[in-house]
Amino acid sequence: MRLSNDIITIEVAEHGAELVSLQKDGREYMWSGDPAYWNRHAPILFPAVGKPYNNELHVDGKAYPMKQHGYARDSEFEVLGEGRLRLMPCPLSDSYPFRLGLVVCYRLNGNAVEVTWTVENLDCRDAYFQIGAHPGFMLPEYNAADAIHGYIHYYDREGRPVSPVIVSALEDGNRIPRSIVNVADCMPITADTFAHDALMFEGGQVTKAVLCDKEGNAVLGVSCPQAEAYGIWAPHKEGCPFVCLEPWCGICDAKGFTADISMRQYIHRLAPKEKYTFTYAIDIFR
Repeated sequence: MRLSNDIITIEVAEHGAELVSLQKDGREYMWSGDPAYWNRHAPILFPAVGKPYNNELHVDGKAYPMKQHGYARDSEFEVLGEGRLRLMPCPLSDSYPFRLGLVVCYRLNGNAVEVTWTVENLDCRDAYFQIGAHPGFMLPEYNAADAIHGYIHYYDREGRPVSPVIVSALEDGNRIPRSIVNVADCMPITADTFAHDALMFEGGQVTKAVLCDKEGNAVLGVSCPQAEAYGIWAPHKEGCPFVCLEPWCGICDAKGFTADISMRQYIHRLAPKEKYTFTYAIDIFR
């Protein structure tokens, strides 16, 4: 599916309803999906964000297998109309015990892509889920020989720079106690920025991240005022030319967490027929 206005053009795949291209003036901003580094572009994280401990979710005393980031990113979506796609609920009770519908909407607004995801509980009981975005973007004028490949600025929902930023750490894909404090609101991107996996900002302290070039000029930003957590990630591989800016309403499990799904941090509950809307925006500044 292709959408265009007078400024930007996007392409969305039916597989995963994934944004695979974002262009302005012939310049591509989205990561290409080269499997040598990462074979995705902007997967939808649903109904789990991050990795459940031991790849399991527990519901009413029963364990259900759930891989990292859930199943939506590997599912086929039905095109409903211009910019809208729908994922029907997974019917397999041994895969996920809740029937959740998901409708995805892409809208172009000047220099911005506005993305809205609507989750609906189609079950006859309360249902639980998490949801989040994972778009990857090309580092501007990337040169592997450079010591710094760009910068990322952090902002809160009031638009204020965030400093200090408290960062959660990961071990085998699960959270361990927060142990890193970054005293600056601007982070340089180097070859070793993600040597210990993703950087995660909890508690809604960061709701917008702006990617800047090596001279500090803003290139693009990803904002989500409702974000409960925010991730910054790239694979720690030599020559990796992209970075992901990820607003989430959810987060990976803490290491050792085996409690019921209702006790997961940043979990969301919907009553039957109730809906939840998650919205984020990608703004192109140059």
